[in-house]
Amino acid sequence: MTRKRRIPPSPLPQRDGVDPVRVRLPPEGSWTTVREYLVDRLSGAGEGVVDEMMDDGLFVGVDGKSVAGLPYEAGLFVWFHRDLPSEVPVPFPVEVVYRDEHIVVADKPHFLATTPRGSHVVETALARLRRELGIPALGAAHRLDRLTAGLVLFTVRPEERGAYQALFREKRVRKEYEAIAPYDSGLVLPTTVRSRILKERGVMAAQQVEGEVNAVSRVESAEQRGDGIARYRLVPSTGQTHQLRVHMSALGVPILGDPLYPVVTDPVPDGDFRRPLQLLARALEFTDPVTGAEHRFRSGRVLEAWSSYGGRSAQ
Repeated sequence: MTRKRRIPPSPLPQRDGVDPVRVRLPPEGSWTTVREYLVDRLSGAGEGVVDEMMDDGLFVGVDGKSVAGLPYEAGLFVWFHRDLPSEVPVPFPVEVVYRDEHIVVADKPHFLATTPRGSHVVETALARLRRELGIPALGAAHRLDRLTAGLVLFTVRPEERGAYQALFREKRVRKEYEAIAPYDSGLVLPTTVRSRILKERGVMAAQQVEGEVNAVSRVESAEQRGDGIARYRLVPSTGQTHQLRVHMSALGVPILGDPLYPVVTDPVPDGDFRRPLQLLARALEFTDPVTGAEHRFRSGRVLEAWSSYGGRSAQ
């Protein structure tokens, strides 16, 4: 039985709270040098970009030395820092709700991605917290959509991250959300929505399709008011992409500010923070897998559409 090769620590430090990129050369291929492989693998960077970075010594091996001129070696690890995209700063703070030697629980604002991905790299909750708290090894145990605000669990020690991720994978975390959406007098609540949700890569909106149920959400009415909107309590027992947004739309009460459900709208320009999705991860409850402590956390945020009565009508 072949033993899995241990991933060595990065020889490069983080930049702005963002890890360097790690590449491992595949076991088979026609490349004769590391340079040839990287030019091929990173062809999307643009003509001549990889060669220029290689000549500048920006691709390094485990010893921190340039890999320029090295012959191809299957399994070799290479690290480099990518050029960071130009990002509009998200002008809202990440509030730390709780911190100990094992975990950090943060209250993420709308519009801020949880972890680096695509065009959102430095302007993410993870990168910010690494910088602000001085914890380079901080990792995310789960993710919230960029447009959703609320509680996110981060881990301090990389060797413990798997134990906290397992809480979410094995459904041992009780999550409660809050949403502001139109009021429908004909909608009988509480109700539990069960469906199969499919999110295809490259397609913005997820779809409900026929098949085995993989998404379950309990929807309860929390409060209603006279301008046609209501506050809902949402308790998912599964974690499919956009699950609560899809289920609320399917009930005929799409969440205010949702650019995808029920209809995909034109992208909001960068820097336009005027209409946040009215969805908040309000509470997290779990038994700490490392310390055994019973944790109950609540977000201190108030959804804009509820706090500014009459300032926003039902869509």
